[in-house]
Amino acid sequence: MLNNIDKHILEMIADIHGTPKGAYNIRKNGVGVDRSVTPNIEIRTKIDKPGIDIIVKPGTKGESVHIPVILTAEGLHDLVYNTFDIGAGADVTIIAGCGIHNPGDKNAQHDGVHNFIIRKGARMRYVEKHYGEGKGEGKRILNPRTIVEVEEDGYAEMELVQISGVDNTLRETEAFVHDNGHLYMVERMLTDGDQFAESRMTVELIGLDASTQIISRSVARDNSQQIFYPRVIGLNRCRGHVQCDSIIMQGAKVRSIPEISAQHADSQLVHEAAIGKIAGEQLIKLMTLGLSEKDAEDTILEGFLN
Repeated sequence: MLNNIDKHILEMIADIHGTPKGAYNIRKNGVGVDRSVTPNIEIRTKIDKPGIDIIVKPGTKGESVHIPVILTAEGLHDLVYNTFDIGAGADVTIIAGCGIHNPGDKNAQHDGVHNFIIRKGARMRYVEKHYGEGKGEGKRILNPRTIVEVEEDGYAEMELVQISGVDNTLRETEAFVHDNGHLYMVERMLTDGDQFAESRMTVELIGLDASTQIISRSVARDNSQQIFYPRVIGLNRCRGHVQCDSIIMQGAKVRSIPEISAQHADSQLVHEAAIGKIAGEQLIKLMTLGLSEKDAEDTILEGFLN
């Protein structure tokens, strides 16, 4: 049974209100607590390690999968391995995410290893949100590792979001894009207090006319620290664009280190990065419309991250 805290976390990380439509798997404190499948989407429990296999039949259109994870116990270190096999010609949406409610003084941690295979001509939209809360002194730690294979003519859109309340995170992403495949990746992150976040992304454009676009937007407040290492490697005739934008506030620190590596004469790769504070004229304009300075600041940050 899900209690009110569980339901609140599900709303925050997966926009779930009540029972999700379509296929879903809900994991709480290291075990599966609820699951549903459809004729076109199968969810299997792994037999050799903790985690699940999500198998989408070729040609499946317009269906979705919800696979949220909840941690509400202090001192728990949850590790899960999930594999996603998106069949040829399918077009699906996957809503993931992890929320930690830590009530005590011991750390609560979730590490997820996710493998995606987007088969020939398939399309996948993936949304992953991380969120932390709780009045205990124990840390809320989330370390996702993601491996993505986009086959010929495949398309993957990935939205990776850290909302708030996560004390420490290391996000590692590897992707391999084949002939005429495309990977669009957006990362949005908010840190405050003494939180620390590090993101490492490597995308290899293997195939002919493979392409990628990576966009990172972050806000660092108080004494938090952020480090970004996005890297695109062109191994064929391909196109790649990396864009990192950060707003820094108070005593925060941000490092952004985008890298492009062309290993083929027909690789077209671009990167750009910017770190700065909120423009004073933006605050003044909103405050003249009747907003307080804090409300004006929050409005600007919300618009920036969205």
